[in-house]
Amino acid sequence: MNSHIPDNLKYVASHEWLSTQNGIATVGITDHAQAELSDVVYVELPPLGKTLAAKAPAAVVESVKAASDIYAPVSGEVVAVNPALAADPALVNRSPYEQGWMFKLKIADPGELAALLDAAAYRAKLG
Repeated sequence: MNSHIPDNLKYVASHEWLSTQNGIATVGITDHAQAELSDVVYVELPPLGKTLAAKAPAAVVESVKAASDIYAPVSGEVVAVNPALAADPALVNRSPYEQGWMFKLKIADPGELAALLDAAAYRAKLG
């Protein structure tokens, strides 16, 4: 399977992606992850204001196949969630990197970003 993996994002082995701007991380799942899940039917997002630790479960995606935890790539406070996913959870399938983003974190420790994978390393991990 040849997944779309944008070069401008950071990735984690558990198939989340992250983009950063002004200390805020936008998080979603990768094209590979949405393809593995197949049709997403529900997304449970974290509450605003919740503080998440890196690698802690942050959200849940339910598909016709399974429910899957979505992990926080870095530590931080939830400052936004994607309201469009309540009405249209399949945005995760159709647009995993744009309209299907899940939540935004105010990054607690920018040093944690160094542990994330770049696009080439994530591609290598996928094989």
